[in-house]
Amino acid sequence: MVNKVILIGNVGNDPEVKYIKEDVPVAKFSLATSESYKNRDGEKVTNTEWHNIVAWRGLAKVVEKYVKKGSKLFIEGKITHRKYEDKDGQTKYFTEIVCRDMTMLDSKSSSNQSDNQNSASTNVQEPPVDINDSENFNDVDDLPF
Repeated sequence: MVNKVILIGNVGNDPEVKYIKEDVPVAKFSLATSESYKNRDGEKVTNTEWHNIVAWRGLAKVVEKYVKKGSKLFIEGKITHRKYEDKDGQTKYFTEIVCRDMTMLDSKSSSNQSDNQNSASTNVQEPPVDINDSENFNDVDDLPF
């Protein structure tokens, strides 16, 4: 079985980074993806979808340092669903994309990246994580690719 999501879009808000342990950061932000088409009347219609993105550990540190509202990103990850009860006893449901690989697509001049960085895009891969168990970050994939 495969659970893989690939998104290219723009960051909708400055990422929020928290540390669940002293050395385990988690970054959360929204990403907008859009698609356009012409309707029967020939008018251009654009649909935008918003995705909740979660990045862990080293990838979260890169997000904290370089990703800002409006940044253009290529994200690879997996889709997850979780739920919790709020203080009123209502069950809340969330769909999130756990980011495993990220490429920054902004040009060097439009991003706040260091001047000694040679490329216009930055690719960062993160080992798999299990967001349901903060003590166990080894989400083992038995797929051969």
